[in-house]
Amino acid sequence: MSAVAPSPESAADEQGSDGGQRGGMQRFLDGIERLGNKVPHPALIFLGLIVGVIVLSHVLYLTGASVTTDVAEPGSVPAVPDYEGGTALPGYPHPPTGVVPDYQIERETITANSLLTGDGIRFIFTTAVQNFNDFGVVAVILVAMIGVGVAEEAGLIAALIRKMVKVAPRGAITFIIVLLGGISSVASDAGYLVLIPLGAAAFVSVGRHPLAGIAAAYAGVSAAFFVNVLITPADGIITEVTNETIALVAPDVELNVTHNFFFSTASLLFCALVMTWVTERLLEPRLGRWSRSEAPTDAPADTIPTDEEMALESKGLRMSLIWIVVAVAVVTLLTALPSAPLRNPDTGEIFGSSPFMSSLLFIISMLFLAAGLGYGRGAKTLTGSTNVINAVVKTFNGLGGLIFLMLLIAQFIAYFNYSNISKLAATGLADLLESANIGALALLIGFILLVAVIDLIMPGVIPKWAILAPIFIPLFYRLGIAPQTVIAAYRVGDGPMNVITPLMVYLPFIVLVCQRYQRRAGLGTVVSMMIPYTAIVLVTWILFFVLWYVIGIPWGPSAPVHLN
Repeated sequence: MSAVAPSPESAADEQGSDGGQRGGMQRFLDGIERLGNKVPHPALIFLGLIVGVIVLSHVLYLTGASVTTDVAEPGSVPAVPDYEGGTALPGYPHPPTGVVPDYQIERETITANSLLTGDGIRFIFTTAVQNFNDFGVVAVILVAMIGVGVAEEAGLIAALIRKMVKVAPRGAITFIIVLLGGISSVASDAGYLVLIPLGAAAFVSVGRHPLAGIAAAYAGVSAAFFVNVLITPADGIITEVTNETIALVAPDVELNVTHNFFFSTASLLFCALVMTWVTERLLEPRLGRWSRSEAPTDAPADTIPTDEEMALESKGLRMSLIWIVVAVAVVTLLTALPSAPLRNPDTGEIFGSSPFMSSLLFIISMLFLAAGLGYGRGAKTLTGSTNVINAVVKTFNGLGGLIFLMLLIAQFIAYFNYSNISKLAATGLADLLESANIGALALLIGFILLVAVIDLIMPGVIPKWAILAPIFIPLFYRLGIAPQTVIAAYRVGDGPMNVITPLMVYLPFIVLVCQRYQRRAGLGTVVSMMIPYTAIVLVTWILFFVLWYVIGIPWGPSAPVHLN
């Protein structure tokens, strides 16, 4: 029997780019890549989870699974007709305005509800549309992306990044790039597609290795993706999902989008400093000096804007500043003046329970819209109302896949809640953890590590939270850990693994950018550059979280570390 010769691909897998045998780390990275390529689309994952919940609910129903626990139940209050929304018939979903029911602790037995019984099947068929309709995340996405989409389509985000990189001091270029990467997560496409190539070009312009600039920008955009000095659309989505799940155990608790604002801002600055240190002290010495001979001969030249384009860009930025100042002035008048409409009409407060806080995401979207319109008018990138509408439509077109995913997530959460699996799991785990006498901080660190592991196969910040929130928000709440504290821990675990997972959708683009400057660069090149960022950022960020938690600094306005 003749021997079968290895294929060129197999031989390439065994040898490095220099013809030598691949080391253990390279083989490990190849294995991660092959495993990652077998992970299905997130939509298929949620379809599988929906099927799993349906089957599991029936198994638990047949086995008579139940738990007995103390539950806070609202006392009876008089109801008044609610005609809001133009409904034909009055409903009675809310107590009268200003009436807060008294909650009483009652002993309750929770049993599993099957989705395969007659009632369960009727629930599946009759609530599919309503589940999606009640899932506020979709509306949050659409409203938030109006302003951000127009600003990005007008070119404002890219212009701001170019301008800030250009004026950054040479000694601070790494920190500026990393920080801009974090801020750009408000419009992630701009961060990946604009800042990463600019990071390489900026480093080359000052005589530094372009791959280090790529790594710094990639780390800034992705490794700290879910922290920002701005309120982002992701904040609104995560808040809505959290409020959907916290209602299972605490119907009177509701978060707003600023629940982690202090921690998010401080985390971005902290992570930017850490990633700057990793870039300059670890990565650049390893890469050494760069020579243009390493680049392919047919590499495309870096695009340099013409003088006319730069003049229009500068005019656009000036016009954008004027429009944003006017927009901020309008919001200030609607908020700061006594008896202003965005103040709480009863207490007069601005922060806390007020129309201003309830409309914060809409306000931010409108500020982005004003800035984008101003830039588009000055730079002549958005001329005429039709182009503005087309920019919004283009943004919404790009959200089609995400909206379909939201449809599946809405069904998953509804089925999960109906089956009582979350209550059974949360109550059972809480009882187990309470009896094990494990401290809250140790549990939170374990949760961070769990999120980091899951992030390797599911990088998306929203799909992960949609799976984890129905389990861990009720669980941690029963253990006395505030929802905003759990979300802060989730932010820490969500980011660092993003830069090494083969499932990052922008990874092929980043490899192509690297190959512009180093023809032998590949996936292993990128992942090996980013591993130090993952390890060091994760460890130091956990320590930062622990210190914050121990000191007891509020995560955001009216968002204490511990439950009151």
